[in-house]
Amino acid sequence: MLEPQSGRAALATGGVAAILASTCCLGPLVLVMFGVSGVWIGNLTVLESYRPVFIGVALVALLFAWRAIFRPAAVCKPGEVCAVPGVRMAYKLLFWIVAALVAVALAFPYVLPLFY
Repeated sequence: MLEPQSGRAALATGGVAAILASTCCLGPLVLVMFGVSGVWIGNLTVLESYRPVFIGVALVALLFAWRAIFRPAAVCKPGEVCAVPGVRMAYKLLFWIVAALVAVALAFPYVLPLFY
Protein backbone atom coordinates (compact mmCIF):
# COMPACT_ATOMS: atom_id res chain seq x y z
CA MET A 1 0.00 0.00 0.00
CA LEU A 2 1.26 3.50 -0.80
CA GLU A 3 2.21 5.72 2.10
CA PRO A 4 0.62 9.21 2.13
CA GLN A 5 3.07 11.86 1.01
CA SER A 6 3.82 15.13 2.77
CA GLY A 7 1.77 17.23 0.34
CA ARG A 8 4.71 19.24 -0.97
CA ALA A 9 4.19 18.26 -4.62
CA ALA A 10 0.45 18.91 -4.43
CA LEU A 11 1.06 22.35 -2.91
CA ALA A 12 3.58 23.22 -5.62
CA THR A 13 1.23 22.01 -8.35
CA GLY A 14 -1.67 23.99 -6.90
CA GLY A 15 0.43 27.14 -6.65
CA VAL A 16 1.71 26.91 -10.22
CA ALA A 17 -1.78 26.16 -11.56
CA ALA A 18 -3.24 29.12 -9.65
CA ILE A 19 -0.60 31.44 -11.07
CA LEU A 20 -1.19 30.13 -14.59
CA ALA A 21 -4.97 30.50 -14.16
CA SER A 22 -4.60 34.17 -13.31
CA THR A 23 -1.94 34.92 -15.95
CA CYS A 24 -4.45 35.97 -18.60
CA CYS A 25 -6.10 38.64 -16.47
CA LEU A 26 -3.85 39.45 -13.54
CA GLY A 27 -0.55 39.10 -15.42
CA PRO A 28 -0.87 42.18 -17.64
CA LEU A 29 -2.02 44.30 -14.69
CA VAL A 30 0.94 43.22 -12.54
CA LEU A 31 3.41 43.77 -15.40
CA VAL A 32 2.11 47.29 -16.05
CA MET A 33 2.22 47.98 -12.32
CA PHE A 34 5.94 47.12 -12.31
CA GLY A 35 6.57 49.33 -15.35
CA VAL A 36 6.81 46.58 -17.96
CA SER A 37 4.89 47.44 -21.08
CA GLY A 38 4.65 46.55 -24.70
CA VAL A 39 2.31 45.23 -27.31
CA TRP A 40 3.22 41.64 -26.42
CA ILE A 41 1.31 41.93 -23.12
CA GLY A 42 -1.92 41.72 -25.10
CA ASN A 43 -0.90 38.21 -26.18
CA LEU A 44 -1.30 36.95 -22.61
CA THR A 45 -5.06 36.87 -23.16
CA VAL A 46 -4.49 33.77 -25.30
CA LEU A 47 -4.25 31.82 -22.03
CA GLU A 48 -7.87 32.71 -21.14
CA SER A 49 -9.18 29.57 -22.86
CA TYR A 50 -6.98 27.40 -20.61
CA ARG A 51 -8.11 29.11 -17.40
CA PRO A 52 -10.76 26.49 -16.47
CA VAL A 53 -8.19 23.70 -16.91
CA PHE A 54 -5.66 25.47 -14.68
CA ILE A 55 -8.30 26.13 -12.03
CA GLY A 56 -9.39 22.49 -12.13
CA VAL A 57 -5.80 21.31 -11.71
CA ALA A 58 -5.31 23.75 -8.83
CA LEU A 59 -8.46 22.56 -7.04
CA VAL A 60 -7.54 18.88 -7.44
CA ALA A 61 -4.01 19.59 -6.21
CA LEU A 62 -5.43 21.42 -3.20
CA LEU A 63 -7.63 18.43 -2.43
CA PHE A 64 -4.62 16.10 -2.44
CA ALA A 65 -2.61 18.59 -0.36
CA TRP A 66 -5.48 18.87 2.14
CA ARG A 67 -5.57 15.10 2.55
CA ALA A 68 -1.82 14.93 3.13
CA ILE A 69 -1.37 17.99 5.34
CA PHE A 70 -4.45 17.94 7.57
CA ARG A 71 -4.37 14.26 8.49
CA PRO A 72 -3.93 13.48 12.20
CA ALA A 73 -0.36 13.51 13.46
CA ALA A 74 -0.97 10.11 15.06
CA VAL A 75 -1.10 8.55 11.57
CA CYS A 76 2.49 9.67 10.90
CA LYS A 77 5.33 7.41 11.89
CA PRO A 78 8.00 8.89 14.17
CA GLY A 79 10.73 10.54 12.14
CA GLU A 80 8.52 11.32 9.13
CA VAL A 81 8.13 14.90 7.98
CA CYS A 82 4.48 15.03 8.99
CA ALA A 83 5.34 14.11 12.60
CA VAL A 84 7.41 17.27 13.17
CA PRO A 85 5.12 20.03 14.56
CA GLY A 86 7.11 22.89 13.00
CA VAL A 87 6.98 21.35 9.56
CA ARG A 88 3.26 20.59 9.89
CA MET A 89 2.61 24.23 10.79
CA ALA A 90 4.71 25.50 7.86
CA TYR A 91 2.86 23.22 5.43
CA LYS A 92 -0.48 24.39 6.78
CA LEU A 93 0.58 28.01 6.32
CA LEU A 94 1.73 27.28 2.76
CA PHE A 95 -1.55 25.48 2.10
CA TRP A 96 -3.57 28.56 3.06
CA ILE A 97 -1.33 30.82 0.96
CA VAL A 98 -1.86 28.59 -2.09
CA ALA A 99 -5.61 28.43 -1.33
CA ALA A 100 -5.66 32.24 -1.31
CA LEU A 101 -3.89 32.26 -4.70
CA VAL A 102 -6.53 29.92 -6.09
CA ALA A 103 -9.29 32.13 -4.65
CA VAL A 104 -7.73 35.15 -6.36
CA ALA A 105 -7.56 33.23 -9.64
CA LEU A 106 -11.23 32.32 -9.29
CA ALA A 107 -12.49 35.77 -8.29
CA PHE A 108 -10.22 38.12 -10.22
CA PRO A 109 -12.12 38.15 -13.56
CA TYR A 110 -15.30 39.08 -11.72
CA VAL A 111 -13.66 41.77 -9.59
CA LEU A 112 -11.51 43.20 -12.41
CA PRO A 113 -14.29 45.33 -14.00
CA LEU A 114 -14.61 47.25 -10.73
CA PHE A 115 -11.09 48.65 -11.25
CA TYR A 116 -11.73 50.02 -14.75
